Amino acid sequence: MSLQQASVALWLATLSLMTAFMQTGAPAHRYLLARRIARNLDTLRGQECFPPRTRETFAKLSRRWHGRAEQLSPAPAARAGFLGRLQRVFVRSS
Repeated sequence: MSLQQASVALWLATLSLMTAFMQTGAPAHRYLLARRIARNLDTLRGQECFPPRTRETFAKLSRRWHGRAEQLSPAPAARAGFLGRLQRVFVRSS
């Protein structure tokens, strides 16, 4: 029974994180929130106290939030910016 209560509490906390995500405009905060939400959903999808259909929904939501976190990740943007500058240097020198 306590595992079920903890899982429900985690789901409620995850909903709160989703609300916080929607209310913040800071990219770094949104990225960190999206990562935490995705990890929470990963945990929830493995909890057998939820029916299979609910766990499937958690899995879909997890994939969506992992994708959102990836979009917000500062690393790909930094790499793309660096590669873009590098490519411009090579084009100019050719």
